[in-house]
Amino acid sequence: MVRVAVAGTMGRMGTTAREALEASGEYCCGFARRADPLHFVFDSFAEVLARKPDVLLDLTTQPGSFEIAMEAVTNGLHTVVGVSGWNDGQRAALDAAAQERGVGALIVPNFSLGAMLMMRFAQQAARYFPNAEIVELHHAGKKDKPSGTAAATAAAMERSGGRAPVIHSVRLPGLLAHQEVLLGGTGELLTIRHDSLSRESFVAGMLAAVRAVVHRRGLSVGLDSIIEESA
Repeated sequence: MVRVAVAGTMGRMGTTAREALEASGEYCCGFARRADPLHFVFDSFAEVLARKPDVLLDLTTQPGSFEIAMEAVTNGLHTVVGVSGWNDGQRAALDAAAQERGVGALIVPNFSLGAMLMMRFAQQAARYFPNAEIVELHHAGKKDKPSGTAAATAAAMERSGGRAPVIHSVRLPGLLAHQEVLLGGTGELLTIRHDSLSRESFVAGMLAAVRAVVHRRGLSVGLDSIIEESA
């Protein structure tokens, strides 16, 4: 059983993660701007390290996410990042630090198992339907456009031989996390859609990620990279 520290513990996703890890007995502590002794949440990373976690689960936002993940890895913590907005240079730096320290790092654009399958199906379909567009819809508080999931889906589809899909981003109250991939062919339309209706949809993938990363060295990207070994 791994001991997991959660960065961004006081946010909505962080609270969901803490509650799930408490239920599984894997919660070690949290890191946030505001301390919460009742839930072992600290505002100092040194206090987090003193609790001797095995894994840091980063659920903060950029640009702070990069600094937090790098500090965790350089201190020998396996690290799972559930934050979008990382660029190629930041990923390369995290990979190099993880390789040097002999720990695993994992960047996951979306912890939902259904979203992972949606991305996989879209990549397969792009081989036969090269003309496609993506509509991603998220809650009004989501800052990045397009979402990390949409960007990763588009890149995977392009690798399969499809054209780079146009991405349409929607930010509205009442939404959580939704994505639709529309692939057009002569006389037909294939639609692949996934909807996360609550943050609990991310828990199974999150738990799989923190358990798998301790067996990795260097950087892996995407839930797809570890989910088969966790099944």
